[in-house]
Amino acid sequence: MVTKTARPRSSDEVVTSGRGPVHFPLGPFTPYEHNPILAPRGDSWESGSVYNPAAVVVGDRVALLYRAHADDIVSHVGLAWSDGGYVFEREPQPVLSPSEDYDRFGVEDPRVTEVDGTYYLTYSGWDRDRSLLCLATSSDLHTWTKHGPLFPDFDTFQPQGRGETGAWSKAGGILRERVGDHYLMLFGEGSIWAATSRDLLHWTPTTSDIDPPLMAPRPGTFTDFLVEVGPPPLLTDDGLVLLVHNAAVKDPDGSVRYTAGQLLVHPERPQEVLAELTRPWIEPLTHEERHGLVDNVTFVEGLVWFRDRWLAYYGQSDSTLGVATFVPGDRWSQVLPG
Repeated sequence: MVTKTARPRSSDEVVTSGRGPVHFPLGPFTPYEHNPILAPRGDSWESGSVYNPAAVVVGDRVALLYRAHADDIVSHVGLAWSDGGYVFEREPQPVLSPSEDYDRFGVEDPRVTEVDGTYYLTYSGWDRDRSLLCLATSSDLHTWTKHGPLFPDFDTFQPQGRGETGAWSKAGGILRERVGDHYLMLFGEGSIWAATSRDLLHWTPTTSDIDPPLMAPRPGTFTDFLVEVGPPPLLTDDGLVLLVHNAAVKDPDGSVRYTAGQLLVHPERPQEVLAELTRPWIEPLTHEERHGLVDNVTFVEGLVWFRDRWLAYYGQSDSTLGVATFVPGDRWSQVLPG
C-alpha cells in the first residue's frame, strides 16, 4: 500500500507545488524551441560543461541543481531558479562540491526528492577509480550534509558486467510517497535495482547484485548497452510507479547514443516490470544534442509538475542543458520518435 504523507506548514515554511496527473506513458514531450536553457559561462567552475540537472518546485519557482565543471572535469553542483520553468538565473557559487575521499574528483549527476521539508539529494561520488552513489540532505538547497556512499559494495552493472570488477553505483531516484512502512528507491547504471529505507538515510537493496535486476539491457533495442535511472520515480493516478530511465546503445566505433524510456512497476513488487515503452520518448536531434563533450546524448534527470505542465530537464551531450514540455490535454502534436 502506498501512503501519501501530509505535513503541517508554518507561515515561514517553503511550500512545494501540488502533485500533477501521472499516467503511463507520460507525454508526448516537446523540446523547448529556445534550448539550451543553460550553457557554460566564464572561466570558473562552470566554464566547461553544464548538464544533467535535478529539479524541484519550491513555492512558485523551479529550482535546478545542475552538474557543471571546468576543463578539469571535476564536477560541482550549482543552483539556478526560474519563475516560469524556462529562463533561469544562476547563483554564483556551487552549493555542493568535492570534499571527501569518495567524491574528491567530482560530485556528479544529482537527483532530488523533497519529503517533509527535507531535500534528499543522491549523486555520484567520483574518485577516478570508481563511482559510488552518495546521499546528501538539506533544508534550504544551499547547505548540504553528506551521508556518504549508500551501496559501497554493490556493482549495478551486473549481470552484464562492465569489463572491471569491484563496486560501482550511480543514479538513485527516491519515490516521495511511502510504500507501507518504508520508502522506495530505484537506482543503478548498467542495470536498474530497487532499495528500501525506513528513514530515507539508510538504504537496503531488495536483491543482491548476483540476483536479477529490475531492468537490464536488452539486445537489439534502444537499451542495448545500458539502462540507468532518470529522475525520481512518480506515483501514478492508479497507484503504480512510473520510472523515466535513460538508455544507451554502443556503436561499432565505441561511441554511445543516449535516449530515454519509461517503465511501470508495482510499488510493493518493484522487481516486477508491468509495462514499458518499446521506443524512446526523447532522443538526440538538435546540434547541441548531437555534439558536445560526449556526442549524441539526451540524459534526463529532472522532472517536475509546474502549474499546468510537466517539465523534463536533461543534459545535451554532456555540455548544455535543455527542457522538454508536456501539457496534459493538448493534442498529440507529435508521434514518439521511431
